[in-house]
Amino acid sequence: MACTCNSDSTYTVGGVTHTPADIRALLDRHGLEARRALGQNFVVDPNTVRRIAALSGAGPGSNIVEIGPGLGSLTIALVETGARVTAVEADKNLVPILREVVEGMPVRIIEGDAREIDWDVELADHDSWQLVANLPYNIATPLVLDLLRDVPRMTSMLVMVQLEVGERLAAHAGDSAIGIPSILAAYHGTVSVAGRVPPTVFHPRPRVDSALVRIDRHAEPPVESPRDEIEPLVRAAYGQRRKMLRRSLDALVTPQQFQQAGVDPRARPETLDLAAWDRLARALK
Repeated sequence: MACTCNSDSTYTVGGVTHTPADIRALLDRHGLEARRALGQNFVVDPNTVRRIAALSGAGPGSNIVEIGPGLGSLTIALVETGARVTAVEADKNLVPILREVVEGMPVRIIEGDAREIDWDVELADHDSWQLVANLPYNIATPLVLDLLRDVPRMTSMLVMVQLEVGERLAAHAGDSAIGIPSILAAYHGTVSVAGRVPPTVFHPRPRVDSALVRIDRHAEPPVESPRDEIEPLVRAAYGQRRKMLRRSLDALVTPQQFQQAGVDPRARPETLDLAAWDRLARALK
């Protein structure tokens, strides 16, 4: 269910971003706590949400998607830039609080699971959107990869995720953190870690640092093969990442195809970049 809280007119706000006391008061007044099952960690530091908003490049005329807005801390910071925000919240207990917090602001609230939203419908008004979000830890990686694959209108992302997840998304060939998310994210965009965020800015405090990950979508994929031809190879290889490719891919790639692709069958998957996976996929044809 969607709620349009106001028109598209610019809204200016100052000094109202949530403090730790505000967060505690909102939760106490409604008898709520952060739900670990939903991966909820609310940002309670005004400087952090303003930093995220600034790094995102949001400003007047920007169309922002925020997934998991919670109690609206980042939402307010984004509105402060002059942006218009579409906020998607899955926790029905938080939606009434969020509506109260952003009343009168250029914020449209969609109550629902971001993994089940019809994005073609919800984002139909504009061709270009930015995702700016403190993503629930438990769904961050698959959600980012699904949005990159399925929602081309999201032309850039700045997402806060666990540090380990962020490093994996941004890893390159030869990095210890490289894995399936690294290759698939690189297929769709340029990925970088834009900063680190300590546990102290959250309620409740997570046990690990977080990372701000920026993804700028490629206008066109940087390789010839479609993702659905590269992904099975990547998943098969990383499913047995300690093995040489000739072992992990023996059911998919012949010695002749390794040679045609210019890929050493004795290599392990973490040594291959996106271009090498593309060559393997093309060799299978």
